[in-house]
Amino acid sequence: MSTVRADAFGTGPLSRAAALIHTLVTVEALLLLTAAPGLAGLFLLTPEPANLPLAALCLLPLGPSAAAALYALHHRSGDLTELRPARAFLRGWRLGAGPALKLWAPLLAWLTVIAFTLTHFPATGLPGWWASLLAVTGVGSLLWGAHALVLTALFAFRARDTARLAAYFLAKRPRATLGALSLLILTAAGTALLTEALPALLSAPLLLSLLHAGRPVIEETREHFTA
Repeated sequence: MSTVRADAFGTGPLSRAAALIHTLVTVEALLLLTAAPGLAGLFLLTPEPANLPLAALCLLPLGPSAAAALYALHHRSGDLTELRPARAFLRGWRLGAGPALKLWAPLLAWLTVIAFTLTHFPATGLPGWWASLLAVTGVGSLLWGAHALVLTALFAFRARDTARLAAYFLAKRPRATLGALSLLILTAAGTALLTEALPALLSAPLLLSLLHAGRPVIEETREHFTA
């Protein structure tokens, strides 16, 4: 008669899959809960250029929530008996909400300026190639923000140091940057083709994918920029 070792419980493939699903669902729920006031206001806004500043205000809570989710997903356990995603999320919120907001708020303000300029571009009198330049700048800013969010969630740097590292990794780690870009394109396409709620509904899997794409950034930061 075969026996099962007690320490093997919770470590098999099915248990690891169940642990991952449980973590994703819990982190998703907590992210939506903590960002709910802003997201509710965002979905009530009509898609008009005049509402862009209000949309940016509604998105402010999302930065700290995403940082907390990244922290919880990074520290997740594959052992079904060692699951504490809610505790990890709350710890990530406590440690990273302030630092994340210091970078998230200026990023939203900058993206709002770019979006407002593009929606009113004929009135600017600028040559047409400026619109392309602004669009590329906006995409680059989003990619910088993705690196900055990962660094803020996992490391305790000053805001200006995080900003510099995020800019450094844009070119230094092109695979990580391309990974973030592919997620951005996938999210934009899904939102356009399916529903505007898609990024919110799939936020936890998208952030987990961002962590995997940013693994070279995380490893190099841990190896060369931490004591």
